[in-house]
Amino acid sequence: MDFISNLLGTPLGYLMKFCYDIIKNYGIAIIVFTLLTKVILMPINILVQKNSIKMIKMKPELEALKYRYVDDKDAFIDAQSELYKKEKYSPIMGVIPLLIQLPLIFGLIDVVYRPMKHILHFPQHVIDAFVNKASAIMGTTDLGSSPELVAMRLAAQSEHKDAFLSLQSDALSGMDVGGFLEQMNSIKMNFLGIDLSAIPQWGLTLLFLVPVFAGLSALIMCIIQNKINVLQIEQNAASQWGMTIFMIAFSAYFAFLVPAAIGIYWIFGNLFSIPVMYLMNWMYSPKEYIDYDTLNKMKAKAKENAEIEKQNKKLSKQHYKELCKGDTLQKMNLMFYSEQSGFYKYFENIIKALLEKTDEPIYYITSDPKDKIFECGIDQIKPYYISGNQLIALMMKLECKMVVMTTPDLEKYHIKRSKMNPNIEYVYTDHGCTSLNLTYRTGAFDYFDTIFAVSRQQGVEVRQMEQLRNTKKKRIVKIGYGLIDNMIAAYEGSEKKENEKPTILVAPSWQYDNLLDSCLDDMLESLICDKYRVIVRPHPQYIRRFPLQIESIIEKYKDKFGPDFSIETDFSSNVTIYTADLVITDWSAIAYEFSFTTNKPTLFINTEMKVVNKDYQKIKLKPFDITARDTIGISIEKDEAKNIASVVDNLIANKDNYYEQIDELKHSYFYNLGSSGEAAADYIIERLNRNNIASTESEANDNADGE
Repeated sequence: MDFISNLLGTPLGYLMKFCYDIIKNYGIAIIVFTLLTKVILMPINILVQKNSIKMIKMKPELEALKYRYVDDKDAFIDAQSELYKKEKYSPIMGVIPLLIQLPLIFGLIDVVYRPMKHILHFPQHVIDAFVNKASAIMGTTDLGSSPELVAMRLAAQSEHKDAFLSLQSDALSGMDVGGFLEQMNSIKMNFLGIDLSAIPQWGLTLLFLVPVFAGLSALIMCIIQNKINVLQIEQNAASQWGMTIFMIAFSAYFAFLVPAAIGIYWIFGNLFSIPVMYLMNWMYSPKEYIDYDTLNKMKAKAKENAEIEKQNKKLSKQHYKELCKGDTLQKMNLMFYSEQSGFYKYFENIIKALLEKTDEPIYYITSDPKDKIFECGIDQIKPYYISGNQLIALMMKLECKMVVMTTPDLEKYHIKRSKMNPNIEYVYTDHGCTSLNLTYRTGAFDYFDTIFAVSRQQGVEVRQMEQLRNTKKKRIVKIGYGLIDNMIAAYEGSEKKENEKPTILVAPSWQYDNLLDSCLDDMLESLICDKYRVIVRPHPQYIRRFPLQIESIIEKYKDKFGPDFSIETDFSSNVTIYTADLVITDWSAIAYEFSFTTNKPTLFINTEMKVVNKDYQKIKLKPFDITARDTIGISIEKDEAKNIASVVDNLIANKDNYYEQIDELKHSYFYNLGSSGEAAADYIIERLNRNNIASTESEANDNADGE
């Protein structure tokens, strides 16, 4: 620390001497010195202003990245770094002023503590002589942290003048000691009645005003900063006032630790920061670079979501208390867990079959307060909305026999296996019909006891993943896919009529590089014409996670809306899937829902493949998501989107050629096509009727040909 003080104290001392030589008043010299440091640091302030603008400008993109990579923190960090590099943003630039300010403080302390060296430029042996004489007068060698100030204070007192003059015939023989004393006495450390060399103490003195004004100056600076600083404006009121209170407390406390001269520097440093902020906003106005309309919409949406979340927390606590009171948890045997309302469609067939086959109460826990399960009105179904901390607590204290869920990663994140009953059978039923290896995290199913397999391929994947990871052997039960069963039944029962114009359904996924973000304009430029009826149906997760992007797309194309073009954001009906002649997608599972329901082809565009499990190639089986693309349709590259109309014409003209191969794949791929709900219900009932449904390892026979 002494090295830093000396290193910085020397150049700052010359600057302070320059100020003092002109003004001849130590207090005012400090104020001018403070102003000059602000001028010297102006280039740094400009860089910080530019950097802050870049940060706020990137905010919508950063929020989008958070949602896009919600399941992959490493990918988010990589994408964030790429964005920073693209925008030339430096995360550490914001702290540079503080990193500079602290050494300046240490240097200035050295200047204040050592005026003989930095202001008067006495030779070191002269300084040592005066300090040694002061020690002799005081009768101690410990003069504290500022021995030069002590020596100057004693030298100014008439009763000690002769003692210091005696140095003329001693340590400073042959030198003008009187001249040295005159220079020392010329520096007046008093400013407005305050001894600038003294450290403030509690009490009703002028010195006490220095910490008071330090805190007051911090308050004024923060109030202005919260109104005009590009970063502070974006903080919520709690954060703004939290920082303000901290700065006030820190400034006042700091001023009690250092000489009053440093307190004066701190006070005027805070005050001079205000015109600097105004100057920065004038030179580089944030409004010229930042889309504040978008940011304000984001803040309004966040505020709205926060209020909704507040109400939801109250409701969750209420339902949690209702479920946990009495002996309800002890009586519960079967529980379904759903993350959101849209997941009911994956349980629907199973629950309907259970209602027909058993009187067993079905406890349905959902983390969506608007889940459609609350509208069922069936006494046998016991729905509860439980989320957040209540969900974590509930899962830990379950005592039932079986839990059925579509949520993977059991035991890895917030959802854990019960600590009350280790013998609960946890059943995973897929909310898709493709690969369990490609689109889920590594080890996503390690802690489940049973897998309701959609197909033989899923069973083989599970077995190969178990061998690869050396995890326990799970039951693999031949079930099938209830959503496809329902869609096929609904389609076959609907009225079929040929469209006046071929209907094209553009239905992308929501992951990175999806069609909406990568090549929508090129596609629509080719497709929006008198030849087709085009419907763009964004993924529900895209609408939920990127509302501003959806608004932007709708605004961009609103003038083209009409009978032949629309953007569909209502997912309550599958009519558009049933009536479309062709689906265009990237890696969305809607391709299989459409083609396996209607036996019509899908056009795939090869955007960046959605890979959640980066180790997916470690098992031998190739993912269905990849192999099935060329059976149910064809794939093209993104740069071919401009000429997509010719590909669409060819597929529609030859759609009958795809009918049989799609139908054949469908019947060979799915278990229990048309009766998956009954298969699952039979298994659940049989397991619930057993006295002990644990013994997972001893009974983990594979009835899905998964070996």
